[in-house]
Amino acid sequence: MRSETEMMNLILDYARNDERIRAATIEGSRMNKNAPQDQFQDYDVSYIVNDIESFKKDDAWLDYFGPRLIMQKPEAMALFPPELGNRFSYLMLYDDENRIDLTLVPITDLPEHFNETDSLTKVVLDKDGICPKLEPPSDKDYLVKKPSAEFVDDCCNEFWWLSSYVTKGLCRNEILYAIKYLDLMRNQMFNMISWKVGIETNFSVSVGKANKYLQKYVSEELWQNILKTYSNDTSENVWRAMIISCNIFMDATDFVCKKLNYSIPVYSVNMLKYIKKYAELESVEREE
Repeated sequence: MRSETEMMNLILDYARNDERIRAATIEGSRMNKNAPQDQFQDYDVSYIVNDIESFKKDDAWLDYFGPRLIMQKPEAMALFPPELGNRFSYLMLYDDENRIDLTLVPITDLPEHFNETDSLTKVVLDKDGICPKLEPPSDKDYLVKKPSAEFVDDCCNEFWWLSSYVTKGLCRNEILYAIKYLDLMRNQMFNMISWKVGIETNFSVSVGKANKYLQKYVSEELWQNILKTYSNDTSENVWRAMIISCNIFMDATDFVCKKLNYSIPVYSVNMLKYIKKYAELESVEREE
């Protein structure tokens, strides 16, 4: 596997030697000193170019970076609608297992590109002095942020509203439907847990994309209970997973609301009674 130094040199050398490329930025976890460093980290690269169509005509230029195991071009796929406007991206996994996520940015879209960049962006090449001056890369944009009372209430409302869909699906023996909405409930559960973590750490940490760092900041008991919410191979286990999710959510809500002096929504108790009415478990009482 090529080293980080080799890969960075490769990325920069290509940009320096191609006159169509006027600037380059590196983004993502490679710029985050707090992120775990391992062989699975991507190289998130943006090339600001003055002739994007010439790159898109032929993929042969990408061979410079090595033989590829697979490549995806999201903006050229029929299955998914493009999301980057005039920009064009290449997601590439190479045969030495390095991965480059490379985005071409038309020079006319330069202001938009920098308006959308986050605090983990670093300008690594600027041939014409066209890039704005950025602060040193940090993960400040990814730290858990203190929620407003409205955010907390909306989170609660969404969590408990979704629970009615899970209940309905299970009662109809539509397990895939129930699992889908349990997944959406879990998203709100993670929001509430992350706010709890934020309070406990004075909002100084990030739980990472898809909550990948969350385990570092919660108790072992809570972590094991979170894992139990993923048991969904039978209707009974989906019921149990939902109830565990409800217990976790209510505990986290109590903590967040008390610490931030917010009101705890009354409908949580109503919805727990509703779920209990239909649950196929002996007891779905909230664990004290």
